[in-house]
Amino acid sequence: MASLLYLDECESTNDEILHLLPSYHNALNAVYTFKQTKGKGQYGNSWQSSENMNVAFTMAVPSLLIKLQDHLFNFHTASILADFLAIMTKTAVDIKWPNDLIIKNKKIAGLLTEKKKIGGSFYFIIGIGLNVLQENFENLPKAGSLLTQTGFKFNLNEFTEALNKYLSDHLTIEICELELLSKINALLFRKDQISVFDIDQVRQNGIIREVDKEGFLWVELENKGLQKFYHKEIELLY
Repeated sequence: MASLLYLDECESTNDEILHLLPSYHNALNAVYTFKQTKGKGQYGNSWQSSENMNVAFTMAVPSLLIKLQDHLFNFHTASILADFLAIMTKTAVDIKWPNDLIIKNKKIAGLLTEKKKIGGSFYFIIGIGLNVLQENFENLPKAGSLLTQTGFKFNLNEFTEALNKYLSDHLTIEICELELLSKINALLFRKDQISVFDIDQVRQNGIIREVDKEGFLWVELENKGLQKFYHKEIELLY
């Protein structure tokens, strides 16, 4: 199991773990805090979190333990996190492409996976922001927490220890691409449902069909038929 370090406060758990890696060569390591002041989201987005209500967690996984392509490892991590949350809350969890976790139409977690070379070795740096106990999300109508969406009121330390164990036990288990893609597509938020999308600041109706092995999202648009998109090229409005 990954060694787990608690921090009273930090700007970013992703940044903090980079300072630790030279001392823990090719081992699983994780850090967490309940007070993160400058959390990072995907592609430069920020992650806002109320202190002592949510969990900011980062795990470093030596890339030599992983057989998947980099972008597929992000999906692998998302699917494992979805499984963990479903077990803990006894509630269905969806994956909103490419890196958000959804419960009952509200975002409760986000992922940031980066590959870094530290001390001559490559690591996957997995940053997870989890809304656990927060009840009010001012100006964030799409956000929710495990408490608001499931009614479960977790002890933050016990919850994080369980998360660390589950990820440690499952992340390095080998999975073939076809099995992973099948799992991701089964969990894909709003798959095969008519939805509204923003494409180049134009709203269009469409239906999410699948995620492919290259990480593209395939959407059947009302007027243009089946099209593929990479992140930031399309936004799902919900």
